[in-house]
Amino acid sequence: MSATLSEATQASYASHPIRLTLNGQVRELQVLPWTTLLDLLREQLDLVGSKKGCDHGQCGACTVLRDGKRINACLTLAVMCDGAELTTVEGLANGDELHPMQRAFIKHDAFQCGYCTPGQICSAVGLANEGRAQTGGEISELMSGNLCRCGAYNNIRDAIEEALPLCQQPGDAQ
Repeated sequence: MSATLSEATQASYASHPIRLTLNGQVRELQVLPWTTLLDLLREQLDLVGSKKGCDHGQCGACTVLRDGKRINACLTLAVMCDGAELTTVEGLANGDELHPMQRAFIKHDAFQCGYCTPGQICSAVGLANEGRAQTGGEISELMSGNLCRCGAYNNIRDAIEEALPLCQQPGDAQ
């Protein structure tokens, strides 16, 4: 079933209240039990940075951060995010100041068509939070769940490699 049913149809199903912090703002929402996080973000909250690519968790275009960890929003039910802190690509910048990963993607021209870019950036920030990647090869391996149809992988890897030290918090694993 679609997450965008008519109001009359929705009234016949029980919605569930959830409370989450989205891009720094506490939100209280009513969601239908089958609504994916991706549909909630795009269709109900108008946050369209996360893209619907494959809708099967295979391309990474929908990647967002839940409690600092990268997840596929197309495979995550919105009700599973009750109490979570979510960050989308729209929430990475601090006002007009871009996140270091966003700046690196621009500097290294790490996008072509741009469709995968929001998911790539969120995944890269999650990768930085994990603190596991030390080499270009490790970055490539750990980013392998994010596909780029245009083949900008070398530029994406270079951007991530440059931004990793700027994104890691003091005390993160190295």
